[in-house]
Amino acid sequence: MKKLTYKKAGVDIKKGDKFVDIIKPLAKSTFDKGVLSGLGSFAGFYEPDIAKYSKPVLVGATDGVGTKLEIACKCKTYNTVGIDLVAMCVNDLVVQGAKPLFFLDYLATGGLNVKSAASVVEGIVNGCREAECALIGGETAEMPGFYKPGEYELAGFTVGIVDKNKIITGANITSGDIIIGLQSSGLHSNGFSLVRKVFNIDKISLQLKKELLTPTRIYVKAVMKLLGKCEIKGMAHITGGGIEGNLARVLPKDCQAHINTKTWKTPHIFEQIQKEGNIEAKEMFKVFNMGIGMILVVSSKDVDKAMSSLSEAGEKAHLLGEISKGKCRVKLVTTAIDFSS
Repeated sequence: MKKLTYKKAGVDIKKGDKFVDIIKPLAKSTFDKGVLSGLGSFAGFYEPDIAKYSKPVLVGATDGVGTKLEIACKCKTYNTVGIDLVAMCVNDLVVQGAKPLFFLDYLATGGLNVKSAASVVEGIVNGCREAECALIGGETAEMPGFYKPGEYELAGFTVGIVDKNKIITGANITSGDIIIGLQSSGLHSNGFSLVRKVFNIDKISLQLKKELLTPTRIYVKAVMKLLGKCEIKGMAHITGGGIEGNLARVLPKDCQAHINTKTWKTPHIFEQIQKEGNIEAKEMFKVFNMGIGMILVVSSKDVDKAMSSLSEAGEKAHLLGEISKGKCRVKLVTTAIDFSS
């Protein structure tokens, strides 16, 4: 009987050690003075600077990239989904007014390909740099037989900090407040189960593949900069459920949001998906961000200041509509909004 080893079972420990050696300097490039440990420890340590907070609160968020990974695997593109992973987590964090501190990742695969896995981590590192948070650890799991060759799974986790009296919940949104939308970079990381039904991924053009894999935009810097200039009453990260589903989560029970969908130009990729899949407009807005990746609600007196700050931060911001009295819901319209009645 042949002697079995872990390597023969499909797990190569030496390859895993080599992978850690490659990604250590990448992760270290994201470190700030709060990081107390390097990669390789059983856990990561982070000492937050709480001197400027009167009542510091830690905020956590976790997410993945979903079925966008299948397209990335088939296209053998690995360096973009790492950015997606960070974006999906930190964008959820910043809408509460929290500054991201650190990030951890989980990568699982049937058999470790050091080169492609390192490319994934490069994307994660780039995302962390953009979000100004430290990659302090993670887990790489080889699970032979569980994933097909070339397939992998990604998950991420981030922790941020905010002063208790500055947590943004949307509770003080009121009638007359203005809704601002930040342009998305495309599909971001939602709706890909539908996208995969619309397109034969094996036969699409290189240009379409590139468009589908455009990384999710990270809004952390722009939002944190704006928080230093004026009050943001509420924010929504536009993910699965679209504008209606996500903005409704932050509206008080006595408020409703009116959004004019003609105030921004829907990117071509959404028009292409709708046409190829014969999908109703209502369903498109229910599934996709339709070109708006983040929504902010501010007082009417702060609109000019907010738009100027967002523009300076490199964001394409659009005035989408206004808050009025009514039941907690979001109304999408295609004509100018009259609030005189």
